[in-house]
Amino acid sequence: MNKNRKAFVAANWKMNVLPSKAVQLAEDIIEACGNLHVDVVIAPPFTHLSLMKQLIFNNFSLAAQNVHFEDYGAHTGSVSVPMLKDLNVEYVILGHSEIREANHLENSLLPMKINACLKADLSIIYCCGEPKEEREKQNEKQYVKRQLDENFSQLIEWNSEKIIIAYEPIWAIGTGLTASSEQADEMHAFIRNWIGKKYGDKNARETRILYGGSVKSSNAKELAMKENIDGALVGGASLKAEEFSLIVRGFKG
Repeated sequence: MNKNRKAFVAANWKMNVLPSKAVQLAEDIIEACGNLHVDVVIAPPFTHLSLMKQLIFNNFSLAAQNVHFEDYGAHTGSVSVPMLKDLNVEYVILGHSEIREANHLENSLLPMKINACLKADLSIIYCCGEPKEEREKQNEKQYVKRQLDENFSQLIEWNSEKIIIAYEPIWAIGTGLTASSEQADEMHAFIRNWIGKKYGDKNARETRILYGGSVKSSNAKELAMKENIDGALVGGASLKAEEFSLIVRGFKG
């Protein structure tokens, strides 16, 4: 982790936690994490956002797990950027592998989603990463480069304050498997180099790149020691306040 980039840890609750339990879990996370010099983001299900909008302050922010690129219209089951803004949401997770897998059109929609968020001053946590078969064929870098090239194809200007990248090797999500800190740092360096070539060295230096894939308190410190790993996108471990706080502490520097 580079001391010039503030650590960033996001809790992706996915489709977990009942609304009646959400506020308590969020309060427990905020209390457990204390006043650490880390940006902490909580991404609950859509149904919980209105309940939690008053809880978020200081280094804590609220994120949505997805969004539609249109502001309004006949899009049953979707949520728009203006709706999220009205709920004090500051971040949106885009391109998560679980959504890409469930909706094969997602890859083609991401350029429009990215632009819709950034145009409205919403920050994004953009996810990319390779499946197991690509890693086994040693094609992981080509695979991730293709994702980046396609998904940011409509972006004219990079904003390192508004764009967070999360590298999530698909084979490590919810499996208990984790990329080694060396593997993760190598991919993060590759992504940082891609940013530099497309949008300049300053943006490459300033953009925070997270690791996502079975992040736990037991591996957080090791990941945090790597130059190009600036934080984590945490799934299952974010459902327990104490475990999540230990991960955050691992990245506090």
